[in-house]
Amino acid sequence: MTDKRIVLTTCGSEAEASKIANFLVENRLAACANLIPHIKSIYRWQGKVESGEEWLLLIKTSVHQLESVRDAILELHSYDLPEFLVLSIEAGSAEYLNWLEESIGKTGS
Repeated sequence: MTDKRIVLTTCGSEAEASKIANFLVENRLAACANLIPHIKSIYRWQGKVESGEEWLLLIKTSVHQLESVRDAILELHSYDLPEFLVLSIEAGSAEYLNWLEESIGKTGS
């Protein structure tokens, strides 16, 4: 297992997804954020089944940046309860993992 993580969050617009992705990468909290457009989400909210079109962000970061990534998403997001799910990266190419680390910069725990 590595100390690298993928954070998932959904946004209600491309502009919001871009704003969050740019903030995270510009501030070296993430090496990369992929915007996957036009996903249809079906979910339960406040006792009702809802659906809507969203943009999914796949955010590549490290365990050391998770708290800062979470805080940035909470601050920049328009949802009352933004998605914040963390997936462990079990393995990857050494070159890609090194690039990810260099892109985030030196981090502390």
